[in-house]
Amino acid sequence: MYETIATIVGTVVTDPVKRDLPSGEQMLSFRLASTARRLDRESGEWVDNGVLFLTVSCWRRLVAGVDASIHRGDPVIVQGQLRSNEYRSRDGIDRRDLEMRANIVGPDLTRCTAQVVRRRTGYAMVTGDNAAGPDTEPVAVGVAGDQDHSMKETAPGDRPVNADV
Repeated sequence: MYETIATIVGTVVTDPVKRDLPSGEQMLSFRLASTARRLDRESGEWVDNGVLFLTVSCWRRLVAGVDASIHRGDPVIVQGQLRSNEYRSRDGIDRRDLEMRANIVGPDLTRCTAQVVRRRTGYAMVTGDNAAGPDTEPVAVGVAGDQDHSMKETAPGDRPVNADV
């Protein structure tokens, strides 16, 4: 089977819906709109040039991250496998819908900001600028990679930049 992998930049237009399937697996889906824009040379203004709507489905570990992070109206970048679904509507009309089975979903940082909180099984990760006063106890800083790495005690200000990247 041919896999068509694509990256779409757009806006979440529906609230993400999480479903528990009979198999015990979870999936989450939402609708995404991607608006093509072009510069109108006569007016010098950017104008909309068509909208692509598609359903994005998320599976496995992606479900928890998207459920906790992505909401209606958020600007996102989604990468995954494109599929076309054919179905008959309630009024008997044959329709076709574009779906993306997402591998990656993230915020579009050209249109928003985001705070990253890394998830790790077994121990908590400390990331970003964690506010701490002079009387604060040292924090455990995780190292990216295998979960078997030992934790190193450091003072919050002594942590090297990108230590866990």
